[in-house]
Amino acid sequence: MERRLLLVFALTFLVIVLFQPILKKYFPQAQAPAPAQHTQVQPQTPPQAAIEQAPVARTTVPALNAGATRQAASESDTVIENDLYRITFTNRGAQVKSWILKKYDDDKGRPLDLVNSLAAEKYGHPLSLWTYDEAQRNKLNSSLYILTSDRAMTVTHLGSARVSAPTTITFEYADGEVAVRKSFSFDHTYVVRVETSVVSKGSQVAAYPAWPAGFGDESTLSSYAASQINYQYNSSIERLAIKKVSGGSTLHMPFNWAGVTDQYFAAVFIPDDSQNSALVTLRNSLNVPKNPKNPNLQDTAPVEVLGVAVGNPGGPTVARMYVGPKALSILESVPVPTTVGAEQDLRGLINFGFWGVIARPLFLWLRWTYDFIHNWGWAICIQTLIINLALMPLRISSMKSALKMQKIQPQMNSVKEKYKKYGMRDPRRQEMNTEIGELMKKEGVSPVGGCLPLVIQMPFLFAYYSMLGSALDLRHASWLWIPDLSSADPWHILPIGIFITMLFMQRMTPQAGMDPSQQKMMNVIMPVMMGFLSWNFASGLCLYWAEGNLIAIAQQTIMNRTSLGREMREMAAKRARKKEK
Repeated sequence: MERRLLLVFALTFLVIVLFQPILKKYFPQAQAPAPAQHTQVQPQTPPQAAIEQAPVARTTVPALNAGATRQAASESDTVIENDLYRITFTNRGAQVKSWILKKYDDDKGRPLDLVNSLAAEKYGHPLSLWTYDEAQRNKLNSSLYILTSDRAMTVTHLGSARVSAPTTITFEYADGEVAVRKSFSFDHTYVVRVETSVVSKGSQVAAYPAWPAGFGDESTLSSYAASQINYQYNSSIERLAIKKVSGGSTLHMPFNWAGVTDQYFAAVFIPDDSQNSALVTLRNSLNVPKNPKNPNLQDTAPVEVLGVAVGNPGGPTVARMYVGPKALSILESVPVPTTVGAEQDLRGLINFGFWGVIARPLFLWLRWTYDFIHNWGWAICIQTLIINLALMPLRISSMKSALKMQKIQPQMNSVKEKYKKYGMRDPRRQEMNTEIGELMKKEGVSPVGGCLPLVIQMPFLFAYYSMLGSALDLRHASWLWIPDLSSADPWHILPIGIFITMLFMQRMTPQAGMDPSQQKMMNVIMPVMMGFLSWNFASGLCLYWAEGNLIAIAQQTIMNRTSLGREMREMAAKRARKKEK
């Protein structure tokens, strides 16, 4: 039976592996173009389409004349807009004040601004420059730059300039000692091309474009804790949690991409020259209100804010930068042609965890179901039903095995009583195990049959937990009374449902060989423990769990009405009466 269990696992893994070519056939992914090819993105391309953006040939950002003087007279804002975002630059430091994603909302229902204003004011705004000299860094990020654009701009009634993508804007500053040029190119995707150059006294300065201070969707203490610094070189992906990040440290190594992420969004640099790139890890402390819905500056808690700066330590930096959602379909459309031995895109930003080999197909299947019914909650219900129906023969077989185990329990107890006088180290104890094994073989009972459904179900449960923690599509997705399937049930109805259904399952299922008093205790302890564990789980996971329990109750009800089930329950009741006497 142990060999059969291993065979089940092997076959399950084999089916998952063989399923991958089917996914690639029916869910084709965007292929990264060869470096010499260029795909032009047309303005009318839908923003949600899988867009191939060919990398522009590597260039060297020309430096300004070190003796020239180029400074703006006053501060001004410039807004860059396409169907996906609205970015507001300020010429003070040539950095970003606001980066609004039009397709996503914050907790208050407004378009999400990815700039964490509280942290940015203290530690720096996106696309500021990071240098090892703090005084020089402050100067570069506070000077007034002159802006030029390849397209005509319109001036709004608020005095800011506005231009629509595709476009390229360039900021320049020079004061006779230092010369700076920062150029940004925009198209109809979430990818921005970044080119920066800083020359001081005729020498190139290592000045890296940065995303220094978290994200705007980090409104709770737990959302800050989900921050990570991720980077990839070929097939190797490193994910640095907050406790592993040392602020101001530099990693000199090849990077296909490197950046900072939180649970649902990412800011990632994709260097053109992956072999000559450096990553500076940024970590700073911040005090934030404990209750974001009712912020009180007197009631705050300390959090850690992560950021990165990525660039070429030996010259100008030329890179692409992805700033947007960690949505699988979008990440797979961003080519990373320098990657070798792994998928040439950004899908590695999504961490499906150890059970990724199951979680990713489950998510693709869930998304395919959603395309038909247009509700993520009902899609989870349908998927849960199909999974449980597929596992039903195995579950019924294990139920039969558990019931048979209870039937032979008196005989097993007799065998154990016969060998009770021998110590645990006595070789004759092996004879007891052999005799019990022969008895079980004769009656067709598997020693692992009763727990096999749980063993098979647990990978799906863990995979669901991993998938729902990473699937951006479920963020703010509603179902019946639940406003957000990626968050805990606000009324805790589903966790209570898990507790109640577990209680019914424990009472309905005969426990083979268990003492009646112990069984009564387990009938309460297990449901309470499961209800406690699921109290703050994502609603989508609780929905999957609760529905699976309901299906199990229905199966157990049918099983208990069979002749074998009735016989086992009568034996359990008889043993309980005997114990009471």
